Amino acid sequence: MHIGIIGLGDVGKFCARAFVKQGYRVCGCDLPEKRYQLERDMDGTGVHILDDGNAVAKVSDLTIYAVPAEEIGSVVEQYGPSARKGTIVSGQTSVKTPEIDAFDRYLPNGVSVVPTHFLFKPTAVLLTDKEKMRRKKTAVINHRSDDIAYREVLEAFGGLGSNIVEIPDHITHDKIMADTQAVTHVGYESMGTAWKNAGTYPWESPHYKGGIDNVKILMCLRVLLGKSHVYGGLAILNPFAMEQVAQYARSVSELFELAGRDESAFRERVERNRDFILKKGGTRALLRDDMIEGNGLANQTVHMKPNTHLNPMAMADAWCVLNINPYENLACGTDPYTLRLGVVDYLYRHGGLLEESVHTALHDNGIRGDDTAFCDAVSEWASIILDRDMERYKALFDKTKAFFADRLEEGFRESEKLIERLAA
Repeated sequence: MHIGIIGLGDVGKFCARAFVKQGYRVCGCDLPEKRYQLERDMDGTGVHILDDGNAVAKVSDLTIYAVPAEEIGSVVEQYGPSARKGTIVSGQTSVKTPEIDAFDRYLPNGVSVVPTHFLFKPTAVLLTDKEKMRRKKTAVINHRSDDIAYREVLEAFGGLGSNIVEIPDHITHDKIMADTQAVTHVGYESMGTAWKNAGTYPWESPHYKGGIDNVKILMCLRVLLGKSHVYGGLAILNPFAMEQVAQYARSVSELFELAGRDESAFRERVERNRDFILKKGGTRALLRDDMIEGNGLANQTVHMKPNTHLNPMAMADAWCVLNINPYENLACGTDPYTLRLGVVDYLYRHGGLLEESVHTALHDNGIRGDDTAFCDAVSEWASIILDRDMERYKALFDKTKAFFADRLEEGFRESEKLIERLAA
């Protein structure tokens, strides 16, 4: 089978090298101004660089679109009609609704459509580490194909070594991704923005030292090491993200307000959410003490003080209000999502920690400033997403990222260690 890749950015290059390694013939293209550099980058890999997407589509049995979600419509409009009858087309965007709309509109009849989605960040390391790759997940959706074409895609992507997750349709995919990606990232981004606005680094604060705070900080830095247009696309272009992001923002605001004025109502709501999480989660805890031990980036000389854990409390509240079972979404969970749910699960399984957090929220005025900054940050992120303002999204993400620039790489390395402990 001849595989063609339109868009040779990080994902496209990963696909190209991985499929060559499997023995497939592979070609690809990107923007004309990138061709010279691409030929240098791919020299000796066995990947043939062609002029454009039309040239790729005309020779490929499987054509993969690895372009940003906001560009998928215009790119498929330009190159989709060149797909030959009897071939297969796939896409690697994180949001499938605009991708499927483009494929249905511009691809010729007789072309099979089998979208895919790497639920991990593709890196060259994964190509050489089979054990790490085995723990990653790739979603596959049979949108429009016969059994033979679908099996060919399963075989090709299954050969990469990741765990294949078959999803029935693109709507199911996008609903899951709204939770596992869009809201997950908003939570971590909001923590980062709150700390940026306050001008403080959490690992230097006594309120964020040890335990699940290590997880929160490391996942925040891991997310911020990513690319703003990628996260912006999967939040703003996902039609199911709006409701979930809006509810998360309401949950943050309402819990914060209740803690300041009505202890009984606040405790009642926390207990409702605790019962919901424990019922959905069953008896198996996601995180153990030995998984999150160590000091992460925290200053070991700082005496630890409690905080409210408002972020995981609000995550649980939003799931409860929307009746979303977060444990079911683990089947398509990314590492940040798995650890996000792990933090929530840990908080509600440890009664002493939960009561400490509740008491802090109700009676410790010293933490109210941090929680106010967090509420404001969540509101800002939610407003950007609900307004579908990609430029504001990129700007706020990049400003937050710049604040933590000196520690992002270290944070990523420490988060890798954390993920390894989780997988052990």
